[in-house]
Amino acid sequence: MGISRLQKSSNGVSTRWVSLLCIASFFLGVLVVNRIGKFIVNFDCYFMSLRAFLGIHVKDWDFLLLWPSGSTEFQVIGEVVETVPFLFWFWDIPDPGQMDDEVSSVMKDQLTTEHPTENAVQAGDILSQVSQTHDVIMALDKTISSIEVQLASARAAKSDNENVPPMVTKSGSEHLMERPKVFFVMGIITAFSSRKRRDSIRDTWMPKGEELKKMETEKGIIIRFVIGHSSSPGGILDHAIEAEDEQNKDFLRLNHVEGYHELSSKTQIYFSTAVAMWDADFYIKVDDDVHINLGMVGSTLARHRSKPRVYIGCMKSGPVLAQKGVKYHEPEYWKFGEEGNKYFRHATGQIYAISKDLATYISVNRHILHKYANEDVSLGSWFIGLDVEHIDDRSLCCGTAPDCEWKAQAGNPCAASFDWSCSGICKSVERMEEVHQRCGEGDEAIWHTSF
Repeated sequence: MGISRLQKSSNGVSTRWVSLLCIASFFLGVLVVNRIGKFIVNFDCYFMSLRAFLGIHVKDWDFLLLWPSGSTEFQVIGEVVETVPFLFWFWDIPDPGQMDDEVSSVMKDQLTTEHPTENAVQAGDILSQVSQTHDVIMALDKTISSIEVQLASARAAKSDNENVPPMVTKSGSEHLMERPKVFFVMGIITAFSSRKRRDSIRDTWMPKGEELKKMETEKGIIIRFVIGHSSSPGGILDHAIEAEDEQNKDFLRLNHVEGYHELSSKTQIYFSTAVAMWDADFYIKVDDDVHINLGMVGSTLARHRSKPRVYIGCMKSGPVLAQKGVKYHEPEYWKFGEEGNKYFRHATGQIYAISKDLATYISVNRHILHKYANEDVSLGSWFIGLDVEHIDDRSLCCGTAPDCEWKAQAGNPCAASFDWSCSGICKSVERMEEVHQRCGEGDEAIWHTSF
């Protein structure tokens, strides 16, 4: 079939030349796009040129379609006049996924209308895959958390191995394999001069001898007095602790020089050492002038066992003391804003518990964690920027009798008791037995409590 001659435009320039010029402009634009990574084209001119150029080949424009045939090409499809099948490609047209929103919407509506059942099945498959992916991610998260704990333990062990006695830590994979799994580790912070305080605890709420070992094996509860060494290692103070430990087997020795103003550092090293020795769900710090009901402590912790990052204690927000010479003076008071401001919320230092992930965090980052003058403030500051659940449990800060006694008689014994006015039990050596008799849960309670 013959090809009709194109008409000239009114200005004397043939339509063929106009078409060829537009198409040439189009391909020039494509060439520029390949150079600079952008695509700018006058589609009105392009479609006009396409219609004029293909008019001699395509008979029915109602069936002219532009449709993606690949990631970077379009096909022009029509009823061909010539006997030879006609298919024309224009390469480097923009990615179909980047077409304007209106065209994309029309295409999606068309696909949905034509294949509703197939799309529904595909949607179900996608939801199933999402659910499976979520399960895999959760499993990987647990695995990563476990690996991080082991890595932290190895780091802490390696860091302390040179100067710490063998009873404190070991290094290497052998140590990790030997690290026993327990419920919680309770470290009782003590000093060289506190022998009578330690004995008052051994005679009341803390098991000793074979019962201490039994509690470890049957209940997964580790209790140790925590102390470092003197400024003159091997001196009379250290020998006294070694003799006491030989008798009672209830000390955890730290690679730390003892001193009241070093409590933040001591607490940090305690958690790092405990993590290296025991794989516990919780790690507790308690002062040696506080009365404890172990059964209640275990029950309290058990309620939060499934949570990854918890910080449990009696939360407070005391004033930042800028005046020199007063107790609890904060030398870095200016960091907390204007004079008279309060600290961020943190657990009072008499007793608090942290979960495994937080103790591991301290162990891994101990060398870069800032230590403030007050140990409880330091601990709170380490968690302030983390995704941590702060749990304010007032059973951990009951007053001594009659407060704790009334609660015990009502069937709700306190987990911990002390006097706020003394930041511990006032005259604890003389009064610990009395508090135990009036506020204790009973010596057999721990053995009948299930965690």
